[in-house]
Amino acid sequence: MSESPAARVEAAPQSTAASAGPTPLALRLGYAGLVPFVAGAALIWLVLPEAHPYVTLALSAYAAVIISFLGGIHWGLVMRQPEPAAASLLWGVVPSLLAWLAVMMVPASGLVIQGLVLLGCYFADRRLYPAHGAASWLVLRFRLSAVAALSCFIGAAGA
Repeated sequence: MSESPAARVEAAPQSTAASAGPTPLALRLGYAGLVPFVAGAALIWLVLPEAHPYVTLALSAYAAVIISFLGGIHWGLVMRQPEPAAASLLWGVVPSLLAWLAVMMVPASGLVIQGLVLLGCYFADRRLYPAHGAASWLVLRFRLSAVAALSCFIGAAGA
């Protein structure tokens, strides 16, 4: 008798790739992803007034892209399950919507919201990652989230 696809997923062993933690390449790419955050926050304080709107938009747009990526991770993790949890699917969309709204706000407010969403994503991931065998990624997630959120807050202060 043939086994159903759902039964094969349930019977499949937990992937060891997630539990192995970030590879050296993942670490390099993650830290490289902070360059636009740090540079954007610094440039907001350094550019001439006529360039200010472009720099604040660049930082805000980049934050929105990264926040959307973080929400998408939730979908990626639960898609492997036969019946994905509704809360995980919902949370996978909420950060993107909040980031999109923040991009359309004045930078002093929008960047604060994006900084808070970045922190919210990290705290949500502290609960989700262990359940999916990805707890070893939380140290990297903390470092990246802390620098990215701080950059948004510094950018907002200069906006």
